[in-house]
Amino acid sequence: MSLILVVEDDPIIRTTVEYALKRAGFDTLTAEDGQHGLDLAREMHPDLVLLDLMLPGLDGYRFAEQIRQADRDVAIIMVTALDQPRDKIRGLDAGADDYVTKPFSMDELLARIRANLRRVRERKVLENAKTIEVGDLVIRPNDLVATVDGQPAKLRLKEFQLLVALASNPGALMSRERLSREVWGYEFVSSSRTIDVHIRRLRQAIEEPSRYRYIHTVHGVGYRFEPRLKSEMPGQD
Repeated sequence: MSLILVVEDDPIIRTTVEYALKRAGFDTLTAEDGQHGLDLAREMHPDLVLLDLMLPGLDGYRFAEQIRQADRDVAIIMVTALDQPRDKIRGLDAGADDYVTKPFSMDELLARIRANLRRVRERKVLENAKTIEVGDLVIRPNDLVATVDGQPAKLRLKEFQLLVALASNPGALMSRERLSREVWGYEFVSSSRTIDVHIRRLRQAIEEPSRYRYIHTVHGVGYRFEPRLKSEMPGQD
């Protein structure tokens, strides 16, 4: 049974979410501030954290950054009233896997939780995948490792899963909807920046140290994985 940590300072929301999670069959922990939540996360190693951003003391951004230093695999869903694109991008950059805006329906929240927890099954799929070698990039799904010119790339699990999804379909147009289904288990709304933020981080990790550009934008649609030497490209997309 999955353990979920709810870090939320609003007692009504915290109690309501905890009740719904228990009814859905999850084990739960709760914290009313960021530091308490961080202490619980480090001690109990939850499978998923539901994280408010505007917390007393240690805010959600710093919470995510600090927990990511010790655990790259725990799923983090930020749940907040902040709905501006810059807030979402900052949250994803801090280490969140997903972002839910208040007010939200409990059915939607539970669906997001289940989708993010599918990573246990996804990890088993990765463990059975074959090594991919292209350009100066080597991807070993079995070990959750990617190297560029022999050096390991620092990737979070979602970024690694995106890379495997793209590299497993070389030359194919991968829409944002398809990528979100394959990696997150459901489709994001069209205004979501989640895919784009993760792709940007993935590019930084595998392309900045490389002689190749691997991931190419198909504007308004999605992405294509196709290695091209940077020296032979007239410009950047």
